[in-house]
Amino acid sequence: MIVQHGFQATMTAHPGKADDLVEFLLDAPSLSNEDCVVFVVSRSTGNPDLVHVTEGWSSEAAHSRFFATEQAQALVARLQPLLAAESQYTDQVPVGGKASF
Repeated sequence: MIVQHGFQATMTAHPGKADDLVEFLLDAPSLSNEDCVVFVVSRSTGNPDLVHVTEGWSSEAAHSRFFATEQAQALVARLQPLLAAESQYTDQVPVGGKASF
């Protein structure tokens, strides 16, 4: 499936909560959504409270449909208490590469 829509989100966890944030994100329902083609969670090496998420979706409409669901809205509500600041988003579309975890 080709990625048509994507972004990178930079999230700042409350001090000492980045591990909880990473665990939460790696259990996200978007990982099992067939329209979510890329979902990579990364940690900052310079700031232990920063977590990055790179997402690639089959389309912007598919992304919007997913986040309009009750399941996704509940996910966002449970995510908020882990965050110390508003997430920052960068518009980007993953085009290739390699991932092995």
